[in-house]
Amino acid sequence: MTSEGGNLLPTAVRAISDDAVPGVSSTNGHVDHAIQTNSPGSRMTYSRVIGALFLVGFLFYGVGAALVTSVTGGPDFLATISAHQTTLVIGAFLMLLNTVVDVGKGVLFFPILENHGKRSALAYLAFIVVQVVLLDIGVVGLLMIAPLGHLAVDAGQGTAPWAQPLGSLLVQWNNMAYAIGEATLGVGGLFLCALLYRSRLVPRFLAVGGFIGYVTLMVGMVAEIFGIHIGLMLSVPGIFFEVGLPLWLFIKGFEPEAYGGRAEAVTTVRPALAIS
Repeated sequence: MTSEGGNLLPTAVRAISDDAVPGVSSTNGHVDHAIQTNSPGSRMTYSRVIGALFLVGFLFYGVGAALVTSVTGGPDFLATISAHQTTLVIGAFLMLLNTVVDVGKGVLFFPILENHGKRSALAYLAFIVVQVVLLDIGVVGLLMIAPLGHLAVDAGQGTAPWAQPLGSLLVQWNNMAYAIGEATLGVGGLFLCALLYRSRLVPRFLAVGGFIGYVTLMVGMVAEIFGIHIGLMLSVPGIFFEVGLPLWLFIKGFEPEAYGGRAEAVTTVRPALAIS
C-alpha cells in the first residue's frame, strides 16, 4: 500500500503535465506522436501543405495539358512537331509532375484520415495511386508523338497517310487514360468526402459539395469514355471543391477537435493506465 501511494502523486502530476502541454515528454522518455502533432502550429502546417498540394497539382496538370493541346490541337500537328517539340515535352513533364504532387497529398492525408476510418483512408490513397498511374500512361502516349513526327519527316513522308492518324490515336490514348483516371479519382473522392463529413475535419457543407462534385465528375468521365462529350461541363462542381477545400485549409485549417481526436483519447487513457 505504501509503495502504490508513493507512486500515485508523481504519476498523476506527470499525466496532468502531459495533458496540459501537448508534445511534452513524460519522465520515462515515452513521447506520443499523436499528441505531438496536435499542436496548433503542426495542425496549420499540415493543413496548408495539403491545401498547397491540391492547388499545385491542379496547376501543374492544367498548365501542362494546355501546352500539349496547343501543339496537338491543329489538324496537321505532326508536320510541325519539330518546331513545337519543346512545348510538347515541357507540357508532358508538368503533367508527370502531378504524379508526385498527388501521391504526396494522399500520403500526407492518410495519417489524419485513418484516425476516423482506416479502411476508407486506405481506399482513398489506393485510388489516388491508380489515378496517377493511368494519367501517366496517357502522358507516355503524348511523348511518343515527338519521335513519331521525326520518323515521318526522316522518311520523307511528313504528311504521309499513316502518320497523322497514328498521331491522333496517341492523342486519343491520352484522352481515354485521362477519362478513366479521373473517374477513378471520383470514386476515391467519395471515400474522402465521407470521412470529412463523418469526422467534421472541415465544415460539412464542403464535404457535401465535394461529394456532389466527385459524383458529377464520375458521370462526366464515364460519358466521355462512351463518346458523349459532357465531361468538361460536369467537372465544374468538382473543380469548385478542389479549389474551395485548399482555400479553407489555408485560412482555417482542419477543425482542432477532429484533427486531435485520437491524441485526446490517448492522453485520457494513458494516465488511467499509469495510476492503475
